[in-house]
Amino acid sequence: MSDDQQCPAQWHGAKMDFSAAMSYGDYLGLDQILNAQHPRSPNHNEMLFIIQHQTSELWLKLMLHELQAVRQNMRAGELAPAFKMLARVARIMDQLVHAWDVLATMTPPEYTAIRPFLGASSGFQSHQYRELEFILGNKNAALLTVHESAPEAHAILARELNAPSVYDEAVLLLARSGFYIAPERLAADWTLPTRHDDSVKAAWLGVYQQPSTHWALYELAEKLVDLETAFRFWRFRHVTTVERIIGFKTGTGGTAGVSYLRKMLDVVLFPELFSLRTAL
Repeated sequence: MSDDQQCPAQWHGAKMDFSAAMSYGDYLGLDQILNAQHPRSPNHNEMLFIIQHQTSELWLKLMLHELQAVRQNMRAGELAPAFKMLARVARIMDQLVHAWDVLATMTPPEYTAIRPFLGASSGFQSHQYRELEFILGNKNAALLTVHESAPEAHAILARELNAPSVYDEAVLLLARSGFYIAPERLAADWTLPTRHDDSVKAAWLGVYQQPSTHWALYELAEKLVDLETAFRFWRFRHVTTVERIIGFKTGTGGTAGVSYLRKMLDVVLFPELFSLRTAL
């Protein structure tokens, strides 16, 4: 028997006694996290369904953390850290795209076995996903109704509904940088979804036509395009996975399921950044 096997307390110098020190599990709160899965059905596959959605909510929490900081940095004119954060959010969305591969291992009969135990619960009710949509500019005041039974979440969403989106802040930055933005766009009702504006398109076009002169804004534009592209992939993978598992059945939350999700694929978050491509 080797010395390592005989004396585990001396194993490569690793600390072994955590009776009076913070451990890995303590730092991460693993007791709470790993005991937060409570399947309601007797079916083996429900654990996959729960963990898939719990981990998605953790990634959503991180994306919101990053995007709120992006908005603050743009207001302060500190674009370098904002670029890093936007890139990170896009990579998180890539992670979520691949997470659907795991859920796609669930077959229709396996999902059918657990569906009655879900009740009316649905990802449509995720207040963090709704906040993500709002902070990216896809606002819809009517959807606050879904969260009235959760006052804290409702208050967060109401506040986000009335705040400029990340893209609104980019447009305000264009104006502060000397580009003409129509007064009505600068005074836009923040509670409404982003709409195409010709003056914003012209401003971004000016950035793209002279990138060396406006390099920071040019890089910001491309980071936003990266972000929306990743979001589109995430949405597409979502609808594809749902169709694979439940076909065209109605969603547990009462939506039309795949038909509803396909409509979401048509939503454009940063319209001028995509429409200007044709003019370049």
